[in-house]
Amino acid sequence: MGRFRDALAAPGLGAIAEVKRRSPSAGDLRSDAEPAMLACSFEKAGAAAVSILVDERFGGTWNDLRAARAATKLPLLAKGFFFDRAALFEARANGADAALLLLRELDDSTAADLRRAAEELELELLVEAHDADELRRAEALGAEVIGLNARDLATFEIDRRAQLELVARAPRKRVIVAESGIQNRAHAAAAELAGADAVLVGSALMRAPDPAALLADLLRRPLVKICGLTREEDVAAAAEAGADLAGFVLADSPRRAEGPLPVPDAMLSVGVFVGEAEDVGTDLIQLYAEENGHRARDGVLLRESEAVAKVLDLPWLEEDGGHLQRAADVDGRVLLAGGLRPENVRAAIDAVQPWAVDASRSTESSPGIKDHEKVRAFVEAAS
Repeated sequence: MGRFRDALAAPGLGAIAEVKRRSPSAGDLRSDAEPAMLACSFEKAGAAAVSILVDERFGGTWNDLRAARAATKLPLLAKGFFFDRAALFEARANGADAALLLLRELDDSTAADLRRAAEELELELLVEAHDADELRRAEALGAEVIGLNARDLATFEIDRRAQLELVARAPRKRVIVAESGIQNRAHAAAAELAGADAVLVGSALMRAPDPAALLADLLRRPLVKICGLTREEDVAAAAEAGADLAGFVLADSPRRAEGPLPVPDAMLSVGVFVGEAEDVGTDLIQLYAEENGHRARDGVLLRESEAVAKVLDLPWLEEDGGHLQRAADVDGRVLLAGGLRPENVRAAIDAVQPWAVDASRSTESSPGIKDHEKVRAFVEAAS
């Protein structure tokens, strides 16, 4: 156990915010990056730890690590290509709490030697894997913190779906970090729901006009779901407005869609069912029990048959003055639905602190047809 691991294992989704000036795949990202200033701002924005690139191929040096160490109390990860004890010693001497081990670059014997050296130096490790075999090797190594990288280091291509499959199969007794490909709130949520304890975000932060503001958005803002979508132009309007979840009602309803529509990469799709769910290829399923010919009051959000959030709704076509307090008393992730409008969603968020908010009727011009201005107003009010 160590403070790097413990920070990432804290309740909720954590983040390792990364400082890097350039990337071999993307070129210059933020050539004037100041590690001290960024580390300080990341700490204020809620980062669990900060990663500092110390390799010159990424525009980094050991001076960057020392500058960050002087500016923040957060655990620091030294990120580079470390092959021997001397490199780990240098990382520790310059203020690192943890160092990166790339299993793709190390055989099992060398990795084990480096782990023993790190223990002697009281240096924690983030052991990075890219596929099922490397995940198995990380487990066998006894790694406490395992990073699962969506980027193929040979081709630099991102495969987030393969990454999420690895995250889902990773052992829950280890701290799991989803690395690369996290560009927005929906990406972070997908990693969290698959089982990641934390995400490592670098390029997206370095490209952002305000890196700390983007980090806070990735971690703290409730997700926004626009439900009852039936037309591609309405999906596009929801995405343009900044919604994170696109809901398709696949039960008997005036808002019933023929099937889930394609959604942009920045969104997750949600199939809404009553009684019994079907596998229709959506990222998530929102399922209600059936009562008296219509949906029950509350439901559950599923990821591959696993419950990942509770859906707290109003009674069917009724009001309940205690709805928000009831939702606020629920432990775990809450998807808050029922009567939410641009005029009241901010007060509901303040009262409940939900994981996500859901609007349907209040964003329509008629059942199943979205008013794009109402969609924009709801997303803006909830963000």
